[in-house]
Amino acid sequence: MKVTKEPKQIRSMFSAIAPRYDLLNHLLSLSVDRYWRWRTVRVLTRETGEDRLILDVCTGTADLALLLARSHSVVGCDFSHPMLRLAVDKTAASPLRKRMRLVEADALSLPFGEGVFDGVTVAFGLRNLQSYEKGLREMKRVLKPGGTVAVLEFSQPRFPIMREAYLFYFSRILPRLGEWISGRPGAYSYLCHSVRDFPEQEELEQITAKAGLQYVRHYSLTGGIAALHLARRK
Repeated sequence: MKVTKEPKQIRSMFSAIAPRYDLLNHLLSLSVDRYWRWRTVRVLTRETGEDRLILDVCTGTADLALLLARSHSVVGCDFSHPMLRLAVDKTAASPLRKRMRLVEADALSLPFGEGVFDGVTVAFGLRNLQSYEKGLREMKRVLKPGGTVAVLEFSQPRFPIMREAYLFYFSRILPRLGEWISGRPGAYSYLCHSVRDFPEQEELEQITAKAGLQYVRHYSLTGGIAALHLARRK
């Protein structure tokens, strides 16, 4: 499968699977994605302190934004209107809604001024951008000096047996389950290929530096299935 990062196609794909996006994420990850988001908030808050202003890029249906809002004021942005509509409906029922604002916006051209946010998060969104460096550069631009970027992404386990099992699940099982549940052929085949194409930690560190950020460290999660990357604006 040819992996395209053309923004119109990415927007169309995520808009099509939006109604079942949360269900699919939890089912296909056996709900371990909830832990990954919780860990992201905990690590970020340790870096920034509590009660800061955080931007959640590629917020989707606002799962991470809602967790962040327990400790911070949050702006969530996404360029998929159907995803954002689901986020609006979800947050409307939350007592944390007064700490949140949702904005329809492209991660490659954020509608915010320079140095606004204390922290920026992006969960499972960076790999979908047409340019990783440009996306990180935009996050750096809206970040205050000394602020932290937290990137949560799928990774690939380093242990050979676990890696083989993981890639078998991602390439053979997940696309079929995703297509069956979402009714959208190709969306979860794209997921598999986009994960395989995403840079390893060393390469991502180089891209982060080119974007003007200081790479701090990464946390391997659940045996390397996912990773949390931290960077800082100097």
